[in-house]
Amino acid sequence: MGLTNKVPEANVKKTFNTIAGNYDKLNTIMSLGTHQKWRQKATAKITVGPDKILDLCCGTADWTIMLAKIYPHSRVVGMDFSQEMLKIAQHKVSNSEATNINLEIGDAMNLRYQDASFDVVTIGFGLRNVPDADKVLQEIYRVLKPGGQLICLEAYKVETPVIKIGWQLYFNRLMPLMGRVFAKSQSEYQYLDDSVNKFVSIKRLVEMMREVGFKNITVDDLMFKAAAIHAAEK
Repeated sequence: MGLTNKVPEANVKKTFNTIAGNYDKLNTIMSLGTHQKWRQKATAKITVGPDKILDLCCGTADWTIMLAKIYPHSRVVGMDFSQEMLKIAQHKVSNSEATNINLEIGDAMNLRYQDASFDVVTIGFGLRNVPDADKVLQEIYRVLKPGGQLICLEAYKVETPVIKIGWQLYFNRLMPLMGRVFAKSQSEYQYLDDSVNKFVSIKRLVEMMREVGFKNITVDDLMFKAAAIHAAEK
């Protein structure tokens, strides 16, 4: 279907390296303080007893740490392409009580892991930022064991008429403020807003997963479809 994010990958990486220090604050504001609860709900979709979990596009490792604590006997790999995000992630992991986490830098479209390496792959607020989400889904499918699960938590453009108006006003006022408060340039924060509005729909992502080969796909809408959890099996 072509690129799902037409912003050059180098520019996206630069954006996340730039905002890494304020990413957690911004995530809280953009999700109205609910992103941790969303991760908890997404984690509850895991039905297998995982020995090995890959948290793809792990960012500052919030979900990685949560998974490691919920599954203390599992090996959890957190992978991201941003060195600055991983520096913060490593600091947070070191301050946590989790001892079963490995953090790695890598490319979600070209995973270096062998076929059938993981029982579960999670990806939170990362799929919309890669150039080719189809390629990432193919790679996730490849590294999952038969019967393994993909759990995807992502933000989406709000389409519900009344909610859509309020959401647009919120972001039109919020993003310029974020640029002034947290960065020298507004552009990095505007990218995050644009990446949501230009990503595929909740329904289209189901179709993409099915085309790759995933089955038993379920969708849990969050905050009037401003976000959603897609769970699927290989």
